[in-house]
This record gives sequence, C-alpha cells and structure tokens, in this order.
Amino acid sequence: MAKRRDDGKYVLFDVSYADGSRASNRKVPTELLGGLDGDEPARTEIEAQDKRIADASGKPQRGILALVRAGR
Repeated sequence: MAKRRDDGKYVLFDVSYADGSRASNRKVPTELLGGLDGDEPARTEIEAQDKRIADASGKPQRGILALVRAGR
C-alpha cells in the first residue's frame, strides 16, 4: 500500500461525540483554519459534514464534545 503524501490542503482532526463514539482523521480544508479563530472553524466544517452524512443515512446527527488535531 502506498503512503499518502501530505499536500497541505487538509488538516486532520480526531472527534469525540456526545454519544461516546469517536471518529479519527476527519479532513478539514487548511484554508478554513488559523487567524483569530484558530481551529474553531473546524468544528463548524465537521458539523456540516456530519449533517450531510445524517441526512443521507436518515440517522440523527451526533453532537460533538471535543475535537483535536490528529497526532496530538
């Protein structure tokens, strides 16, 4: 299996949900992060991703408890 190259377009986050579940390596575009808001826009982006997933699956959206950059 070939190792994927980090092209700098995305930052990976590990997410903990209110129901006790976890998701690893969720991609957030690098351009959304930094500035005065730091990593806070990652929460908004992951919530939007989760909403699309919930809508497609017919399951309720999970609430995010915490998120941290992967590998930290």
